[in-house]
This record gives sequence, C-alpha cells and structure tokens, in this order.
Amino acid sequence: MLNKFPMWKYLALGFVVLICFLYASPNLFGDDPAVQISATRGAKLEITTLKKVQYLLSNAKIKPIKETLEHGQILIRFKTGHDQLIGRDLISEALGDSFIVALNLAPATPSWLTDIGGTPLNLGLDLRGGVHFLMEVDMSEAIKKAQQEMLQDLRLSLREQKIRFRGISQSKENGSIALRFADEGTLQKALKFLKPINRGYQFTEQKTGDVYNLNVAMTTAKIQSTKEDALQQNLTILRNRVNELGVAEPLVQRQGSDRIVIELPGVQDTARAKEILGATATLEFHAVDTSTEMNDAVAGRLPPSSIVYKKRNGQPVVIKKQVILTGNHIVNAQARADEFGQPEVNISLDSKGGSKMSRFTKDNIGKPMATLFIEYLPTNKKNKAGKLVMKKHEVIANVATIQAQLGRSFRITGLSNNSEAHNLALLLRAGALTAPIQIVEERTIGPSLGKQNIINGIHAMLYGLLAVTLFMVIYYRKFGLIAIAALLFNIVMIIAVMSMIPGATLTLPGIAGIVLTVGMAVDANVLIFERIREELNSGRSVQKSIHEGYANAFSTIADSNITTLITAIILFAVGTGPVKGFAVTLIIGIATSMYTSIFGTRAIVNALWGGRNDIKKISI
Repeated sequence: MLNKFPMWKYLALGFVVLICFLYASPNLFGDDPAVQISATRGAKLEITTLKKVQYLLSNAKIKPIKETLEHGQILIRFKTGHDQLIGRDLISEALGDSFIVALNLAPATPSWLTDIGGTPLNLGLDLRGGVHFLMEVDMSEAIKKAQQEMLQDLRLSLREQKIRFRGISQSKENGSIALRFADEGTLQKALKFLKPINRGYQFTEQKTGDVYNLNVAMTTAKIQSTKEDALQQNLTILRNRVNELGVAEPLVQRQGSDRIVIELPGVQDTARAKEILGATATLEFHAVDTSTEMNDAVAGRLPPSSIVYKKRNGQPVVIKKQVILTGNHIVNAQARADEFGQPEVNISLDSKGGSKMSRFTKDNIGKPMATLFIEYLPTNKKNKAGKLVMKKHEVIANVATIQAQLGRSFRITGLSNNSEAHNLALLLRAGALTAPIQIVEERTIGPSLGKQNIINGIHAMLYGLLAVTLFMVIYYRKFGLIAIAALLFNIVMIIAVMSMIPGATLTLPGIAGIVLTVGMAVDANVLIFERIREELNSGRSVQKSIHEGYANAFSTIADSNITTLITAIILFAVGTGPVKGFAVTLIIGIATSMYTSIFGTRAIVNALWGGRNDIKKISI
C-alpha cells in the first residue's frame, strides 16, 4: 500500500524523538556558581577535607546548595555569585598550597539525568567568557638546547669509555660540535663508538695540522624531529599547567608548526594565567668550583669547564658547567615554610633523577652544590623574522653544602617570598618547558559579553525560524506546518547530538552553523513539495503524487547535501578555532536535516494521509 509505514518505523521514529528530547533537556537547567577543589601532586582529597570545608562555610553562615566529593574533586555549589566569591577566599586561605581552589560554573542538571549520561552543551569562550592565548614556541632555542645536551652527552660518553680527547667545543654559527683528538686511531675508536648510538647526527672527519677533528652536526631530519618534539612536549606541559590552574573544560591545541592555542573558559584573572602559562622557569643543579679564586673569576680568568653566575644579592658564584640534574626529573614540588619561617620548595625526583643525585652527593659530601634558576623573559625587541626576542635570565637560587647522600627528596631554599615559592613549585610540578614560549596574542571575553552573544545568537535563530515559518505556511499550507515541525525537531536533534559527543563545544560560529541549517533543512522539503505539486498538476492521484514526490526528489537532495558536507569536512580538517566550530555544527546539521526532512516529514504525511484512496485534494 502506498504511503503507509509499518509500525516498527513509527516506533523507531518515536524512540529517536524521545532520546533527542531527553539528551537535549539538560541545557534547560542552567548552571550553579560553584567552587572546585582539587589536590596537587602529593596531596589527597579525603572526606575530612570536605568536612573541614563544610565547617568553614557554616561558621561564615554560608549555606551551599550541595557539596560533593567525587572523581578526586570537591565541588561546592552556591546560590549566588557573592557566596561563591566569599567561599572561594575562605577555602583557599584555609587549605593552603596543597589544593587548587578555582571558581567554576556547575551544571544544575538533575542527578537522574546525569546518571544516564545527560550533560549540557560545553560552551566556547565567546559564549561563556574567559581568556584566549596564542603562544609561540622559540624553535631556535629548542635546537640550541638539544645541541648543548648533545655536547654534554658526548663529553660524558667518551669519558666513561676512557677515550681520551684534547678538547670539545661548539660552533656559535651553526651549533655543530668539534671533538679534537691527538691521533687518527683514537678518532676512529671514538667514531666507532659514538656513531651507532647517536642516530640523526652527521659525523665528519677533518685533519688540521697535527690535530684530528671529528665534527658532529644535526641532520635536517633530526632538526625537524627536534622541533616537532619541542612543540608536542610543550603542548603536554601547558596542559599540565592548565590542569594545575584548575580550569574546567579548557582548550589546549596546536596551531601550525610552532604555535599553541589556549582557551580558558571562565578565567578572568589574566595576569595569573599569563604568569603561569608563559613562564619558562626550571632548575639546574651544578657543582660549585671551589678551586678557582673569586678575583680571577671576576677578572675573567676561568677554566673552560667553569662559569660565573650571580646570586639575587649580586654576589658572584663560580660553578661547573656540567649539569648534575635538570628540572625534567622533578615529579613533585611543594612550597612550605622552613623551621625559621622562610619559604622553601620541597622537591621529589623520579627514579632516574634520584639515582643521579644519589651518585653525585655520595662522592661530594662536604662540598657545595648550587641551584641555578633559569627563566626566559620577553623583551620589546624583534629578530629579523619579526618575532619577539626572549631574554635568558639565570640566577643562583641558593648554594648549599652537601651534608649527606641525597636521594629522591630534598629542598630548595633562598627564595625571596612565599609567592615566588608557590609559583616555582607549581611550574616545577607541571614540568619545565622544552623551549621558551611567548604570548603573541591575548583576548579576554567577559561573562556578560558571552551571555549577550548567546542572546544575540538565539534571537538570530528565532528571527530566521519565524521568517521560514511564515513563508512555508503561506506557500505550502499544511505541508508547510509539517516541514516546520520537522525543522523544530531538527534543532533539538542538533543540540542533543552535540550534548552527547564528548568534547564537542558550541561557539558563536557554531550558532551561525545552526542558523544556516534552519534554512538548509527546509530546502529539502521545498524540493519534495514542489515535486508533489508537479505530480498533482500532471493529473496523478494524491497517493501517487506523494510517493513520487519523495522518491524522485531524494537524489537531488542527497547530491546537494553531500557537496555541502564535503565542504564542511574540509573546513573542519584545515580550519581552526571559529572555523572548526562552524564546521562541526554544519556537519551535524546536514546529517540531522536529512533525517528530519525526508524520514520525519514522510512519517507525519503518511500518518495523516497515507493509504487513504478517498482523498482527492491535499493542502499544499
């Protein structure tokens, strides 16, 4: 029988409608102002912590809506933003540096909905407010750092193998390393040992007088690999730093070959975010050169293996160039006050770092060891490529005498204040950046502007929907009403699908994609309805006209939507930021509009007019 669906098709449609309305409904409940508490490494959130927070709020006569401890975090919901700010200050002061206390907006979705996976849409920065950073990695410094590490490795490897060499130096022009040997036999022995274990480096032999040189340089592939590794490692470290800030639903992703985009929804303290994300602080531990007189060092008379740095008070210190340990081996760092009330940072190392520190301190008990604090600071100068120049700032944080063999835990003192200790601890916990990074673009969007963007987007959608509704009802009458019903369900379906996709975020361009879908969705029905009209005008029966209209218009609808879908996929693949947000909603909108325009409207038409041979006229 023409235009008659079997019962299972109606049941399937009903099930889809139910699921879509169910998973779109969390977006109706809004958000509660909340405070999110998470533990830093080495700390632990327990029920006693929650009880302490509840006691603090009770004493301050603040009544939260709800307090929960789950997934390793405490979430306190408040009735007003005023209570939220007061609660944050109280909790932060009481818990100290071991916990991160951050402002948040917690979805007010009922628990029965969240139990079945119902969550509201993630809103982008332009809709929720927050801060946007575009950061650039200094690739030249990454290459230089890799070459310096190579120099240290070559020196240590040859010494461990007891292969004697006259000297080792690095070219200032291209960073290549020159090893000098007394005879060719020793050079060949060194080459035979070094070449297999240093892939990605080019070894060139050269004789100058009675000196045999072995030049070591990075290959083009190695340089490219080093740059890629630097970007990926910085990406991971910045994600760790964002997690340390306690921001909900952040975005950290690469852009191009040397840039990283960071979006922090809800963050308004840009100074704090810039201080943590843009900092490149790390530590190096060096042996102090006690054999060189300070007067000679100040006059520039230094052995090749030593260098002079200054303490914060300007006092010079001569240290060995060889690095005992870098900040890369630090797995935890906590700021504390020592027995005299002075700030210090307690450091824990990984197993490899602990072994290195243990071996060195075992052989150097009673000797001084210096902690070198290194950071890169932006300047107002630009290089030939137009990029900002970073200034390397190095200072001796402290010099301590090794009293006993150290292991995986020790402490750093000599810090100027508690704030410096806290920031240093946070940076060391999150990891030292592989290469310096600088903020090249910064945008801040207030929450009120985000809310206004949502209102403007909804208004645009409603105006577009109203205009389409008037046209369809006037021009296609009852069939126009059916198309509008399908269109409304299409919008619900888009919201439901985006709510169900993990990590999907709705942005202002995404709303533009939904508005565009409103027009595109009825386009398919226009083709179908015009085809039905043609069939009716040619003298076919109502049932035959409806059947032919849907059957013959399908190929045209599919062709037009597939070409648009291909364009949207390309936009998603090559686009970034707003373009990608627009492409996501457009892709979802094309898929859902095909379903609602063809299957949805056909089901309604079949339910109203299908299988009835007595109908001589329809409202179209």
